[in-house]
Amino acid sequence: MSLFAPTVHRLSDIYGADVDAQALRYARLAATFKATYGAQPDFIARAPGRVNIIGEHIDYCGFPVFPMAIAPDTLVAARANGSDHIRVSNMDSAKYPPRDFSVADMFEIDSTKHEWSNYFKCGYRGVLDHVSRQGGKGFDALIDGTVPAGGGLSSSAAFVCATQLAVQRIDGYDLTQAQLASAAARAERHVGVNAGGMDQAVSIMGQQDSALFIEFYPSLKAIPVKLPEAGPPFAFVIANTMVVSDKHVTAPTNYNLRVVETRIGALMLAKHLGIAERAACVGADPLTFKVVMDEYFVMSNVGSSNGQEVQGWVTRLEAMLSETDKLFGTHPQGYTRDEMAAALGVTTTELSAKIHEDQFPVRADRFKLLQRAQHAFSEALRVV
Repeated sequence: MSLFAPTVHRLSDIYGADVDAQALRYARLAATFKATYGAQPDFIARAPGRVNIIGEHIDYCGFPVFPMAIAPDTLVAARANGSDHIRVSNMDSAKYPPRDFSVADMFEIDSTKHEWSNYFKCGYRGVLDHVSRQGGKGFDALIDGTVPAGGGLSSSAAFVCATQLAVQRIDGYDLTQAQLASAAARAERHVGVNAGGMDQAVSIMGQQDSALFIEFYPSLKAIPVKLPEAGPPFAFVIANTMVVSDKHVTAPTNYNLRVVETRIGALMLAKHLGIAERAACVGADPLTFKVVMDEYFVMSNVGSSNGQEVQGWVTRLEAMLSETDKLFGTHPQGYTRDEMAAALGVTTTELSAKIHEDQFPVRADRFKLLQRAQHAFSEALRVV
């Protein structure tokens, strides 16, 4: 796998089919850019959406996942404009009106507003925050996307990642694919969604005709897995139900709530296993089920690189499932905030701070720690 994001000069190097249709799309994008800004774009950045094969809702637990990139994507046509302003427009201007920002404006993201340009700002901040800069060059951008918004194919990650590729090209940076993916995951959290990192990793690091086995802890690593040859060839059918599920809108009661339940579950599991005061657990923010599992087995050889890695994973995960039932099985209907705080020996205010509820607010009467822990460890078993 290439260390850096590739630059290509032929659409056939990107798209396996419908190259002629894509050529028309790119030509329309360039023509609209010239009509909008008075000059041709210097380049077009692209990042794809994704479909997940195995490993649902476990990337934010630190466990491996197995997604693949898909042809639907986000394009960002861009050109430096020699000013301190960044102008961004969309091919669907009726739905996504144009915006004009100063460089300073790009660092202000109001997560309480469901505004399309917030994702563009996230991409900008992702690069600049990574290189510890407070501002970059002004440029013009035109966006086109074919990933259905709210369709579960990571249109937001594709948008953020494509914007990052454009920003680093404009500003002359050369982040590695792993750096871009990690920066994008951190940046997208500015819109109020506590993302785990799978969507951004596969959008940046995906390869044609391959799925990716992605690991997040202790460091981001992606291994391409070629699809096996068959006659006729394997085909993945992605059906659009036309039901829109917007993570940003429903986050406090759905996505972010699930993340918080795993975070609190990890804190309680670490205490149950007697490892909560170890440096690896104290220093982890957030503490995840993967960190807890690794730390619990740190003194054993289970899962070490001795030719039995898969069996090591299985042994560890099955042990965690057993401990999960012991700890959380007494509360199958879930825990109240008071019960969780008491179990951890903290106040509810301190608990709220531990899970960063100021940035990612959640709403629930009871928190389903048993169900979330069981899912995380059993789904990780499916992946490995």
